[in-house]
Amino acid sequence: MIPDNLKYNESHEWAKQEDDIVTIGITDYAQSEIQDIVYVELPEVGTELTQKTEFGVIESVKAAFDLYAPVSGEVIEVNESLLDAPEQVNESPYDDGWFLKIRITDPSELDALLDADSYQAHIEAEHA
Repeated sequence: MIPDNLKYNESHEWAKQEDDIVTIGITDYAQSEIQDIVYVELPEVGTELTQKTEFGVIESVKAAFDLYAPVSGEVIEVNESLLDAPEQVNESPYDDGWFLKIRITDPSELDALLDADSYQAHIEAEHA
């Protein structure tokens, strides 16, 4: 299940644009690979992110994984509920399990991301 209305990083983060605000999370595929998420570390509101650079960490009972910004911008909101309930990322990666919202500085960066079909092909290539 890969939503058509999102854009994707090759590192499995998704981006949803609404005007100049982009919501970011990880894909259903990524959360299923990570499995039991027990901790999420996110940047503070006001942090400036640059496309493709690390912005946080997600941890499961088995390992930790870096998170990478799909686009550049200023963090304007962080999903605080993940601090107490990180399992929301497993349960609802596209809805309740989002990570942060940023005010995008260069909307053309979205063009460099994968669409749903390209992301599906990327997943299949990783397993080939």
